[in-house]
Amino acid sequence: MNLTVKDIAAACGGEAHIKENATSDMMSFEVSGVYLDSRLVNEGSVFVAQKGERVDGHSFIASVFEKGAALVICEMDPKQVNVCFGTDENIWGSYIVVEDSLTALKQIAKAYREKLSIPFVGITGSVGKTSTKEFIAGVLSEKYNVLKTEGNYNNEIGVPLTLLKIREEHEVAVVEMGISDFGEMTRLTEMVQPNIAVITNIGQCHLENLKSRDGILKAKTEIFGGLRENGRAVLFGGDDKLITVGPVNDKEPLFFGESGSSKKLSVCVDSSEDKGLFGSDAQLTLNCKAEGIYSGKCIDISNESINVSVPLPGHHMVVNAAAAATVAMLLEMTTAQIKSGIENMKPIVGRNNIITVGDIVLIDDCYNANPVSMKSSIDLLKLSGKKCVAVLGDMFELGKNEKQLHREVGNYAAKSGVEKIYCIGELSEYLGAGASEYKDNTEYIGYWNNKEDFIKALKEDFTSEKRELIPRESAVLVKASHGMHFEEIVKTFKEICR
Repeated sequence: MNLTVKDIAAACGGEAHIKENATSDMMSFEVSGVYLDSRLVNEGSVFVAQKGERVDGHSFIASVFEKGAALVICEMDPKQVNVCFGTDENIWGSYIVVEDSLTALKQIAKAYREKLSIPFVGITGSVGKTSTKEFIAGVLSEKYNVLKTEGNYNNEIGVPLTLLKIREEHEVAVVEMGISDFGEMTRLTEMVQPNIAVITNIGQCHLENLKSRDGILKAKTEIFGGLRENGRAVLFGGDDKLITVGPVNDKEPLFFGESGSSKKLSVCVDSSEDKGLFGSDAQLTLNCKAEGIYSGKCIDISNESINVSVPLPGHHMVVNAAAAATVAMLLEMTTAQIKSGIENMKPIVGRNNIITVGDIVLIDDCYNANPVSMKSSIDLLKLSGKKCVAVLGDMFELGKNEKQLHREVGNYAAKSGVEKIYCIGELSEYLGAGASEYKDNTEYIGYWNNKEDFIKALKEDFTSEKRELIPRESAVLVKASHGMHFEEIVKTFKEICR
């Protein structure tokens, strides 16, 4: 959308080498897209050649020119590429040589974002970024054409690629922003420049680098440094660290959360009635006065309540609905639109996705894990009213306290009354040790060094006459950090429970 070769060259500070005998003014040519993946390149688009751990993108330069790429951003002169990869020197087109391709990608994304006038919602936090992003995007879709982060594109590669997907039809961008160290959020927010910054909570993620919750708070709140003029902060009012945040852009943050959790709440869950695994009723009370980011117009919703049935499981989803309501209110949506958006939400694969397979209820929550989300998922499991089985794996990036944090999760599961607990991974012994402290509440605690051994045992259990690992008519939670690849366990359950 109005991004030219000249704009790209200016953004990344490189000299554009235009293909000889070009049939048009290439510097004024509007490109159709920007990609790191050569398979996505099409006629008129830009390919950014990055040296990866396994594959060097420079080896695909000749092939993307054959596809009709308008421009290549690369770290090597084409003559060097020809020597290194044996490509046909006659295929070359227009290119820009830069010192670092990833830096150039971020510079191009920033320049592109600065051309755009639509509102941006940036979302970060220790837990619940993706579910909150989905909730906010879903509710906003009742009024706007929304571009949202797809999958796990929330880092210094994914965020610029997300920004460069925005097109003329999009009216709002909802961008998830994930970090693991100091300074990362500053680099992300320099690109995103959000109008609304949402922080879900301050938990215990990435403690290897951030050391403490105070360190996490400092790193996450770097997002405020890139807020646009008149931008607003939207924070979870039930978090003891976030409620200490003072004015941002000379305006008090808007807090969302459960009624009574903070005196500062602008949008709150007034009451809720759990419906177990299959959603809950909640009353969202909107009683705040906030400046709209479009024109400074005030929105005044005084003591207005909407009764909403939240279709996704878990009490945390009700809080996510409050976050979405807060953002929607800032973007001048009506209570009717907010209600409709919440009630039309759909589950996300790998994140508290409830699946009935055969005679069991499976809670697929294997996308990622940390101590807070583990405990929330165990709470959800207990709402099933069935015999509860927890298949738990390692949580990564917890720093020097990782053994104790795993022990606490195992302890919590057993204390909650989960009947069978299966611990998988290198840290499984600490999960199990914690569970053993409440062994009277638990029928069985099993250990496997890896998921392959557990899958083998699972298949043998389902082919035996007497099922012992997974009792009939039970509810099963599957959860671990993404790197454990527990989606393979979920896939096995689907295969053997048919």
